[in-house]
Amino acid sequence: RDAVHGGWFARPTAEDGNTRKDAYLHAFVALAASSAAVAGRGGSAELLGDTVAILEGHFWSGSEGALLESFARDWSDCEAYRGANSNMHGVEAFLALADVLDEDLWLDRALSIAEKLVHQHAAQSGYLPVEHFDSQWQPLPDYNRDNPADGFRPFGKTPGHAFEWARLLLHLEAARKQRGLAAPEWLLEDARRLFASACQFGWNVDGGCGIVYTVDWNHQPLVRERLHWTLAEASAAAAALLQRSGEHEYEVWYQQFWDYIDLYMIDRQNGSWHHELGIDNLPSQNIWPGKPDLYHAYQATLLPRLPLAISLASALKLRR
Repeated sequence: RDAVHGGWFARPTAEDGNTRKDAYLHAFVALAASSAAVAGRGGSAELLGDTVAILEGHFWSGSEGALLESFARDWSDCEAYRGANSNMHGVEAFLALADVLDEDLWLDRALSIAEKLVHQHAAQSGYLPVEHFDSQWQPLPDYNRDNPADGFRPFGKTPGHAFEWARLLLHLEAARKQRGLAAPEWLLEDARRLFASACQFGWNVDGGCGIVYTVDWNHQPLVRERLHWTLAEASAAAAALLQRSGEHEYEVWYQQFWDYIDLYMIDRQNGSWHHELGIDNLPSQNIWPGKPDLYHAYQATLLPRLPLAISLASALKLRR
C-alpha cells in the first residue's frame, strides 16, 4: 500500500522498482475488500472505503464509460492504453461492490464496460474479445506481436476470456434484475455467443485436448499452452449458462471440461491444480512459473452451487 499517494502496488517496491498502479490490481483489491466486509473482518470498512475512493478518483472514466489502465505512483502519466482484461475484472469487482455497498451505480458502470467491450467490440470480432486498445478505444491488432505469450497482454485473442466474459454477463443480468434495473436482452444472447466462439476456436483445436491460451486474428491456434484458469472459467461459464437456460448442451460442456480438469489439471501428487500444461498436457512453465491465480479454480468449485445474483462472498455467507 502506498502510504504517500494512496493506492496499491503489485508487490513491495524494493523487489523490482515498479511503482505503477494498475486498474487490474485495484479491481482485485476491491474484490478482497468487499469479501472482507461481508465476512466482518476488522478494518474491512476502511479498506473498502479507501478502495472505492481510489477507483472513483483515478481509474473510473465517466467520459469513456470504462476504467483507465495505469498511472505512475503519484497518479500522473496515465497510460495511453486501454485493456479489456483490467476492465473485465473491473466488472467482476463492480458486481461485488454493488452488492456490498447496496448501490446501483456499480451495476450501471459494469453494464457500460460490458456494452463497450462485448456488445460493441467483441460482437464485431467474432465474439472473441478484442484485448488491446489505444486511448481512443481503437483496437491495436499488432499489440505484443513480438511477445505473443505475455502473461497479461498476449498478442491476438484469448478464448479463456470469452468464457469469463460469458459468465460475468449472466451475473450482471441476474444482479440487475434482482435490483429492479433494466437488463438488456443482449446480455444473455452475447453470453451464448461468447461461449460458442470460445468452444469453437479454443477447445481441442490443435490436434490435442484442451483450451489453447491464444489464437491469432484468423482464429487459428497461436500460443498452445493450456492454462488452468481457462478451464476453470469454461466450466463456470457452462454452469452459469445451464443455470440460466436449463439447456442440456451446457451440462454436456460442463462435464467435458471437468473430465479434462480431472484427467490433466488436478495435481494429485503435490496438491492444487497445475497452473499450466504444454501441448502434450504435461506440466509446463513457459508462460508462468509456479501456481498463481488459484482463485479461478476455487471459484469453479463454488459457483455452480450458488445463485447468479449477489456476490460470491454474500452467497456463501447465506449458506452458512
